[in-house]
Amino acid sequence: MFYFLFILKSAGADFARNKGRTILTSLGILIGVLSVVLLVAFGLGLRKYIKDQFESLGTNVLRIVPGKLLQGGNFSSGSSLGVIRFDERDIQTLKKLKEIEYVAPVFSKSITVDAGRNTQDGNMYASSADIFLILNLSPQYGEVFTKRDVDKRTKVVVIGPKIAEKLFSDRESAIGKTIKVDGQAFRVMGVLESKGGGGFGGPDLDSFVYMPYKTAYIFNTDKKFIAIVANAKTDVTIAKAKESIQIGLTKRYKADDFSVIEQTEILNAISSIFGIVNAVLVAIAAISLIVGGIGIMNIMYVTVTERIKEIGIRRAIGARRSDILYQFLIESIILSLFGGFMGLSLAFIIVFFIQRIFPAYIDVPTVAVALGVSSGIGIVFGVFPAKKAADLSPIDAIRYE
Repeated sequence: MFYFLFILKSAGADFARNKGRTILTSLGILIGVLSVVLLVAFGLGLRKYIKDQFESLGTNVLRIVPGKLLQGGNFSSGSSLGVIRFDERDIQTLKKLKEIEYVAPVFSKSITVDAGRNTQDGNMYASSADIFLILNLSPQYGEVFTKRDVDKRTKVVVIGPKIAEKLFSDRESAIGKTIKVDGQAFRVMGVLESKGGGGFGGPDLDSFVYMPYKTAYIFNTDKKFIAIVANAKTDVTIAKAKESIQIGLTKRYKADDFSVIEQTEILNAISSIFGIVNAVLVAIAAISLIVGGIGIMNIMYVTVTERIKEIGIRRAIGARRSDILYQFLIESIILSLFGGFMGLSLAFIIVFFIQRIFPAYIDVPTVAVALGVSSGIGIVFGVFPAKKAADLSPIDAIRYE
């Protein structure tokens, strides 16, 4: 214990004599640890963000799309996508399944929305009244359209909060107003509560113009749907509902013509993509750790040269080669850990402020890896200068000028 304290005291005295050099040497490790930890924190935050978005839409939601969207747990290539489009007949087939609670067709297209002086590009989401129940969409102001509106092809829309804010002074003032969708006039009957999202894991539901799907036949002239959304009854497992849908649709289509996808499957596929991207970014950021380690090795070589006479005197009064080796090795580790602690502390501060707008966070394994890598760099890049110091002959060291 006394021996270890002596080495720490000796290292501290050397660092105190060269404060500027000590800080600059640790700076490379600081930047490397900061970069790696922040990228991991953003990756964890992104994964949580995507998971929360999907859970907010319901855990028992199933999406039926043409072709094979997922293969082996990952998104398939474009060549695997099908060319079929669903129609009313498919909706009626799925509504008859006892395992399914609600079924809603989906037709979507890019549109231009005109609200007098304000014009906004957006997306139309044409569906049935059940879509609001399936995706847990609730009106903040006004109300959503009903089955009666769908059957009568009423020219009404429900808009997302983001597009309401862009077209009108505030969300509530949009209720009852007339907007033009690609030149066709519609009355705004509701503004939805914000679900957040957009940009990751799918469409931004807050930016859609929702319309009864039969009303949308003025745009969707062939009366086909790009997808169907359904949810399983509470007492039915997702797997059972999925199997039931597949059996129902294979009476009309081939098994490879469509996919029935769970929320978790989409989430896992997206997470795997972002996981690979994040791993590549972390690997690139780790290069700065190697650069920092080389910097430590260079400084330790300079330190050994400056203290050759001290090493010779210590060896002459009884210090062993291992004592010299451990002294310089521990000094190298301390430099690395100092940079690691500083980088980690700075990362915590940055993440603290970022959490107000994005759910990034630093977990325990990340902290352990950051400090472990820091100390490992100290050992790897410190062993060569330390060995050089330990191999010095006491007589040659004392005579060194």
